[in-house]
Amino acid sequence: MEYKNILLSFEDEIGILTINRPKALNALNRETLNEIQLALQEVKDHSEIKVLILTGAGERAFVAGADILEMKDMNSIEALNFSKLGHHTLKMIQDLDRVVIAAVNGYALGGGTEIALACDFIYASENARFGLPEVTLGIFPGFGGTQRLPRLIGKGKAKELIFTGKMITAQEAYQMGIVNRVVPQASLMEETKKVASQIASNGTIGIRLAKMVIDAGYNMDLTEACALESYAFGIGFASEDQKEGMNAFVEKRKPNFKGR
Repeated sequence: MEYKNILLSFEDEIGILTINRPKALNALNRETLNEIQLALQEVKDHSEIKVLILTGAGERAFVAGADILEMKDMNSIEALNFSKLGHHTLKMIQDLDRVVIAAVNGYALGGGTEIALACDFIYASENARFGLPEVTLGIFPGFGGTQRLPRLIGKGKAKELIFTGKMITAQEAYQMGIVNRVVPQASLMEETKKVASQIASNGTIGIRLAKMVIDAGYNMDLTEACALESYAFGIGFASEDQKEGMNAFVEKRKPNFKGR
């Protein structure tokens, strides 16, 4: 499928979704959000793809935010629908049955921070900048920032970032627990692909079940979440991956996982 605002490519077991509006610093408009949804469905249709990397074109920005030119004249209903579109797109990223890694280069502001937070984890280049500056425009985050960020770093720190609208460096984001790793800009994709390949070499069924249990159990009571883990753990033993992984261990060979 051909896209206007994004690029989607596949390298062995890794997919790379690149938001490609460099003249607009990869800002998210309605058309781009809809294309991301279509690309996620395309990834789901490729059963061999185990990890998806989400990044932005160019060196200046990952995603500089939602498209202000499109937003500025919206009425309340249009703004509501735009927020719902953003939420639905980011939930599709969050719920994708593959691992999704954000490779953040340059500005990740507003919707950029929000879309990165919807990924499973974030690698950032040294020049990356994060922030939720919506209050400086007279609004507030509308793509999940008020909900995902407090759950990640706590209410106090999240409120400080949202209420001030300040921008933070990649290293500050790392110290807060927003970012998993900070690397030189020139090696961002290399390092992200390296960890993606490591993940892809592991048991597909185990990873998918682990992602489901982590995400579903995060907001559960601990007892309920542990019960969910036990249930999913048992399901894993019905897979070919489990038999292959354990037999390979006993036979002292590298496993050949099929994702079944």
